[in-house]
Amino acid sequence: MPPKQKNKTRSSTTTSSDSKPTLPNWPALKPVLPFAGLTVDETLENHIVVVQNLFTANLCKAYVSFLSTLPLTTTPGKPKRGEAVRVNDRYQVDDPVFANRLFKETAIKELVDSYKDQDLWGGRVLGLSSNIRVYRYRSGQFFDQHYDESNKVIGPDGIPGKTTWTLLIYLTTCDGGETAFYPEAPSKRDKTPNPVVVNPQAGSALFHRHFPECLLHEGKEVLSGEKWVLRSDLVVER
Repeated sequence: MPPKQKNKTRSSTTTSSDSKPTLPNWPALKPVLPFAGLTVDETLENHIVVVQNLFTANLCKAYVSFLSTLPLTTTPGKPKRGEAVRVNDRYQVDDPVFANRLFKETAIKELVDSYKDQDLWGGRVLGLSSNIRVYRYRSGQFFDQHYDESNKVIGPDGIPGKTTWTLLIYLTTCDGGETAFYPEAPSKRDKTPNPVVVNPQAGSALFHRHFPECLLHEGKEVLSGEKWVLRSDLVVER
């Protein structure tokens, strides 16, 4: 169900710099498990899909080691009007080549193409957004309640597209840092459903829908350790 209040804070995915950054020399996406080795769970029907073992433990370690060398920027303490409070370190780059690798060299493409309900993705899937983000949450850091926007983008081969699902790949396991979703009650007479909580587990991936189908959600405070996340979005033809 779409959120009833559309003035809630939403996440921002735009960059503020006009200069073209140097693209990272991403590590190889190996080793990865074949699609048959994954555990796929539609945790909340039509809204949340969790995939276990998308990245192996060794691949997670390799990526955390590499990502820690990137020039991460701490988010401002005071967000822009209409944006949720976010306290973390992040890196963002437009890299269509890596987005294509991430889609095709892991089990993501096969998972999406073979999913039981193709209508779930919101259209013909083109691949992943070239807007690649890296998040690091240290102890005490969090991302307040917000919705994820759907954005118009240019997909692979120059095909006009739009984003319909967020993809979060958790690279570490930490204490706290859960992604919590808050479904709305079907009507005012119904009891508000309990939150749906996804724990960050190294190698697991979380897909969740974009606005207007997006559920209000938050990244809870990390209590100890570090939460590293690799982020992109699923793109469909528009």
